[in-house]
Amino acid sequence: MKREDIRNIAIIAHVDHGKTTLVDELLKQSGVFRSNQNVMDRVMDSNDLERERGITILSKNTAVTYKGIKINIIDTPGHADFGGEVERVLKMVNGVILVVDAFEGPMPQTKFVLKNALDLSLPVIVCINKIDRPEARPREVIDEVLELLLELDADEKQLDCPFVFASAKTGVASLSLDEETNDMQELFETIIDYIPAPEGDPDGSTQVLISTIDYNEYIGRIGIGKVDRGTIHVNDDVVLVNAHNPNQSNRVKISKLYEFDGLKRVEVAEATIGSIVAISGITELHIGDTICSPDNPDALPFQKISEPTIAMYFNVNDSPFAGTEGKYVTSRHLRERLFRELNTDVSLRVEETDTTESFKVSGRGELHLSVLIENMRREGYEFSVSKAEVLYREDAQGKKLEPMERALIDVPEEFAGVIIEKLGQRKGEMVDMRSSGTGNIRIEFGIPARGLIGYRGEFLTDTKGTGIMNTTFDGYGPYKGDIQYRMTGSLIAFETGESVTYGLYNAQERGILFIGPGVKVYSGMVIGQNPKSEDMEVNVCKRKQLTNTRASGSDDALRLSPPRILSLEQALDFIETDELLEITPKNIRIRKKILDPTQRMRSRRNR
Repeated sequence: MKREDIRNIAIIAHVDHGKTTLVDELLKQSGVFRSNQNVMDRVMDSNDLERERGITILSKNTAVTYKGIKINIIDTPGHADFGGEVERVLKMVNGVILVVDAFEGPMPQTKFVLKNALDLSLPVIVCINKIDRPEARPREVIDEVLELLLELDADEKQLDCPFVFASAKTGVASLSLDEETNDMQELFETIIDYIPAPEGDPDGSTQVLISTIDYNEYIGRIGIGKVDRGTIHVNDDVVLVNAHNPNQSNRVKISKLYEFDGLKRVEVAEATIGSIVAISGITELHIGDTICSPDNPDALPFQKISEPTIAMYFNVNDSPFAGTEGKYVTSRHLRERLFRELNTDVSLRVEETDTTESFKVSGRGELHLSVLIENMRREGYEFSVSKAEVLYREDAQGKKLEPMERALIDVPEEFAGVIIEKLGQRKGEMVDMRSSGTGNIRIEFGIPARGLIGYRGEFLTDTKGTGIMNTTFDGYGPYKGDIQYRMTGSLIAFETGESVTYGLYNAQERGILFIGPGVKVYSGMVIGQNPKSEDMEVNVCKRKQLTNTRASGSDDALRLSPPRILSLEQALDFIETDELLEITPKNIRIRKKILDPTQRMRSRRNR
């Protein structure tokens, strides 16, 4: 049986191509909001970090009704680091809308998310967005999308996909570049006509595959998935099974059932095939579990999520300022929080180490882990993290393999030389180079993942903020040899105290400072960058010795250069292997692993 009153779609795209803005317009034009309701932009980006950074981190469910047909929409992340979110939600839908920027065309992440959709034989609607950009080139982008579909071995039906031309910002969509419209009606019609209705047996034994887990402090875990077979009711006794864990079989009860309506979850008494539902009241629910009738516990297959490629050590903070700024500071707090993150993030791995004070956390990239760090910091956690390191593998012959990345870089022509030189030093190999119009060059590199660690800040400096770099995982390749990450050393505080203008004035001659006056420092804390390769100790707490011929007021005449305040990402990029990043709700500090200067020197000599 087909359910013609439902369509299930996911919106997929490269980061910043306009997915979330498109969902905003579909919500507005379907009448989800009142005409006088004040609605913020990117309403689907509900997380504070998503709104601040302008990226989607978590996939979100919503639903709109058009001509009596309910369209369940899933807005997915566009950044490669959150690809695990995209991979699993595609199991809930019957088709996808691929959003492509009318100027940039297909980018690395476009290829990644499209390949996932094609592998699941999902029909694709291509939406060329931002056609109102002055430099838009939609006709060339159509050819580039078709080339990408051919490259990814799309079948005939997928190649014959409809193209919709839209400006999500102004809320218009049409099937032809020559046609002018004033709403999104043609996109709605294309979804109804082209995306197949869900099929299944409503009278069969229940099967619901859990693809996403949400967490609520009051309700606990909420599993989100599509009803593949049968009908599910509140108070049903069901069995949890998992295709990757054949021995698992837990009897549980459905206490509450929800469907999506606009941005709200609405309680329902039952749901049948094709419905996307949220289920609460089951404590031991995991992504990939299938909820089944007890008489036929048949697990649905669920693809393995891509493995992490990068790891950091999260440690209990042991600096001289430990415990003074955070609410949660012990190893028990740290352990509980990290393992709780596994409830909702399938791409993350947390491993215990030889000591209870440290945990190895592996993820899909630096951004993936930095979002976790920032969320924990805002929740009141205090801890330290090590420099990111890549996870190596061995092939059948015992040779060392490392994760590789495909980097696509758009820069003005004048900066191409410095980018090629810098990435060459980091073992990058140029694959392609072509003009992308308006004086820009597009360069494609194959580069080890570790070659990109700490490079983004340098890239923005080298291109004066005009360059755009996009990367995506490109499998494992042979080890490329050693890379020297940082050519500069650190300026290290000599003693514990408070920084003063006189001490900083003398220290700034040695390099770039990260702090201003009146900042609490401790011995072994990194307070600046030395342009030379070695570390140097400086005394930023040193005050001017007063005599009867020197007045304390003459300090006012000392001019300090503005300090370089590092963001979390910049600090993670900057730290060396012998340094840690101390994270507290109030401060981010860089420090040496060994704080004592004598022991530090001895350790360096031994190394």
